Parts: sequence; C-alpha cells; structure tokens
Amino acid sequence: MGDQPTSETPLLILIADDNVDTREMYALYLTTVGYRVETAEDGHEAILRARAMHPDLIVMDLQMPKLDGWAAIRELQGRAMTAAIPVVVLTGHDFKAFLKPAALAVGAVSYVMKPCLPEQLACEIRARLTARRSRGQLPADLAPSAVRVGGAQ
Repeated sequence: MGDQPTSETPLLILIADDNVDTREMYALYLTTVGYRVETAEDGHEAILRARAMHPDLIVMDLQMPKLDGWAAIRELQGRAMTAAIPVVVLTGHDFKAFLKPAALAVGAVSYVMKPCLPEQLACEIRARLTARRSRGQLPADLAPSAVRVGGAQ
C-alpha cells in the first residue's frame, strides 16, 4: 500500500482511546499505509508513552478513564519535551458547539468526529504532518508524503 523506501523510518503515531476496537482498527489501518503505531488506553498512559517515545503525532479521544483527553492535552502542551507534538482530537462528542473551539484552545491541532473512516483519519494525520514538515519540524525525508491513502496519492 505504501511506497515509502524501506530505508526510511516510518513516522510514529500514538493513538489514545479507551475503546480497544477503536484503537485496533485505526492502528491496523495506519500501519497498513506506512506509519508505526503505538496505543494508549487512557490519558495517563498517553502522556507516559509520549514522553518515552516522542511520537510525531498523537490521536486523542477526549473521554477516557483515569485521565481524560482534555487533561492529557493540557499536560502534553505544558511540558517542553511534548509541547511540539501535534494532537488530533478524535471524539464522538460534538453535541455541544463549544467542544471543538475548546479542544483547539487547549492545544489540539484539529478536531475529528467519530465515526470516522480510517482513510479520513489518515488524510487528517497526513495533512498535519505535512504542515509540521513545512514548518521544519520534521525532516523532509521522514514524512510519509508518498503514502497512498485509499488508493490515491
């Protein structure tokens, strides 16, 4: 599916969601299109993994046990070692108009609603990583610009 040279290290995506099926579905798809993927089942685990692994992007659910996505994003944004990691919020909670602006205000770079096809999430991730690369925050040769999503370039 991906046409990245094998010598390149795929970008690392961290998916934080308390629903195991959601984590597995997105992880499988993102792996298939050329990313390395790690998962976390709550905000606390996401923070620990982000500090240890320094992912290139985090996909974060908002409602999780132990530590919710809101608190996890604030914690990640408040630490120099994790503040530059873009966070894409992936949530089923859009019933209140203020949630998207609130998520962006705490530091998320985008807000995606569930249900979301894996291809749609991959496109959003690619867009955010491309933006990071254009700002010089990712080396050009590591960005998965050659990854095909849904059969199209």
